[in-house]
Amino acid sequence: MTSFICSDSAPIRHDVSRLTDHDVYLFKQGTHFRLHEKLGAHPMTSEGTEGTYFAVWAPNAEQVSVIGEFNGWQPDVHELAPRDDQSGIWEGFIAGVGQGALYKYHIESGWHRYRADKGDPFACYWEMPPGTSSRIWQPRYAWQDAEWMKRRQRANALDAPISIYEVHLGSWRRVPEEDNRPLNYREIAPALAAHVLETGFTHVEILPIMEHPFYGSWGYQVVGYFAPTARYGTPEDFMYFVDYLHRNGIGVILDWVPSHFPGDGHGLAYFDGTYLFEHADPKKGFHPEWKSYIFNYGRHEVRSFLVSSALHWLERYHLDGLRVDAVASMLYLDYGRKPGEWIPNEHGGNENLDAIAMLRSLNEAAYRDHPDVQIIAEESTAWPMVSRPIYLGGLGFGMKWNMGWMHDTLRYFTQDPVYRKHHHNELTFSLWYAFNENFVLPFSHDEVVHGKGSLLDRMPGDEWQKFANLRLLYGYMWAHPGKKLLFMGGELGQWGEWNHDASLDWHRLEHAFPQGLQRWLQDLNRCYRAERALHEIDFAADGFEWVDAHDWEKSIISFLRRGRDPEQVLLVVCNFTPVERTNYRIGVPCGGAWQELLNSDAELYAGSGQGNFGRLEAAPIPQHGRYHSLALTLPPLGVLYLKPVDR
Repeated sequence: MTSFICSDSAPIRHDVSRLTDHDVYLFKQGTHFRLHEKLGAHPMTSEGTEGTYFAVWAPNAEQVSVIGEFNGWQPDVHELAPRDDQSGIWEGFIAGVGQGALYKYHIESGWHRYRADKGDPFACYWEMPPGTSSRIWQPRYAWQDAEWMKRRQRANALDAPISIYEVHLGSWRRVPEEDNRPLNYREIAPALAAHVLETGFTHVEILPIMEHPFYGSWGYQVVGYFAPTARYGTPEDFMYFVDYLHRNGIGVILDWVPSHFPGDGHGLAYFDGTYLFEHADPKKGFHPEWKSYIFNYGRHEVRSFLVSSALHWLERYHLDGLRVDAVASMLYLDYGRKPGEWIPNEHGGNENLDAIAMLRSLNEAAYRDHPDVQIIAEESTAWPMVSRPIYLGGLGFGMKWNMGWMHDTLRYFTQDPVYRKHHHNELTFSLWYAFNENFVLPFSHDEVVHGKGSLLDRMPGDEWQKFANLRLLYGYMWAHPGKKLLFMGGELGQWGEWNHDASLDWHRLEHAFPQGLQRWLQDLNRCYRAERALHEIDFAADGFEWVDAHDWEKSIISFLRRGRDPEQVLLVVCNFTPVERTNYRIGVPCGGAWQELLNSDAELYAGSGQGNFGRLEAAPIPQHGRYHSLALTLPPLGVLYLKPVDR
């Protein structure tokens, strides 16, 4: 990497600025959402001299200087100057310093004789951890995804099939011959794209890749809110990753973490010797469970910082959406706190009004400037109207994770089938609220860590039953209203918990049961994309109709999924016991032939091969309040998808 050495004859200049008075005004108002274009380090040419313009917000500092390899990390060589008396911004131009140079801000304050060397909050590239310096960088990349960008509004629409494969880049696949290193951005792109295309997912969601000091945080403890981690390459390498997936027709969603940040000395915490980015009162500014700091959402400059970060990822990296982490912890002042450990809002409630305002600003700006993306909330409570428009009183998200469905469904499936009849309501309850929000059904990384076991390991029974249960779980999930999300390894029948220091167990695909499971997911995704009844009306009751939700004694449910066209209808029948049911009669909306589109017990999927020979006729025998019915063979621990033909 090239470094630029600045001689003593090239002092810092203060007659150059990228900032305008209007920028400062918007920043102070909390409405400047392109701060990354103004603050930070920007290589430029001033009066024929190449160098870098630096600008940093440190309103309570008494002295700020740029230190780096170009001045021997000496704080008395390149001092920045205050832009004015009110903005709190320090700025300056250093000649001869450019692309690739490492730097920090040396900040001194009279508060407790504070001295600290801080990374740049707006740096777009950082030193490889465990190094902690920022790196001057101006990304240059020739995008080739114009075709995807033109049509992605259709791919990201609420009535589109959205099937998300959640990935942690550092542990998806590793290179054992090279000290078990993870693949870099450019290496993983073709391998991941091929796997996603083979398995049939429409989108990839990657765990946070913003720069973070502790790898074991999985990226959820961020210091670089504008920088992809150097662990896997340069910003251009990450652009290539997104570009490659786009050119293969795959959307890319990024986890984004505005809920908290770590206290590492080179990061945002206590940035200028005061509580600048975080709230000063620990009852509002420190997270008791995660031992990290909470942003001061009521501070206008912090709101500008966070929304600028979100838009930066959408714009510079062409991302198709953001999944906003831990929204519940932002919304509630008493989240994770005991009585007496939190401060009510001005109305005496536990709602964080400042966080609500920030989230609405985020969603309003994102959908105003990029109506073809999706902003998705990980919100685990019953907060109303999370995915409803701001003008109707909502938070303005496009979608929300359905954590209630996830918990109830896993609790049901972990039961021995003999006891499932006593837990039938855990299956049916989700339909009482399924259309209150635009839901994503998630089986995420959080469900396969911290002693919970893998999804396969949590299924009851012997090996055959475990895989049959898992195929049944996925079949039920793909038919249930809502978009889909599955964490990596779920498609392989990963036996152990996810380990962020190891590759997935790809060798399992040498065996019959994991092969069958992967084929099942391939066909589920193919059917999900092809049949509009399975995705077109996910967020309204018009797309779902129970046939029979009450056969708790046999642990069987049956329902219809519908598209906008009345001719688009699918029947789904789930048998949650290992007992085969023959001549089980199900009422259907029309007579004639019905095709068995999918059967999770087919031998192709390593099942027992019980089913209905692919096609059967509806008889004029009333059942379930309908004039026609089918006499079905329900395979053990199996799910059937059936469709009327010749209508």
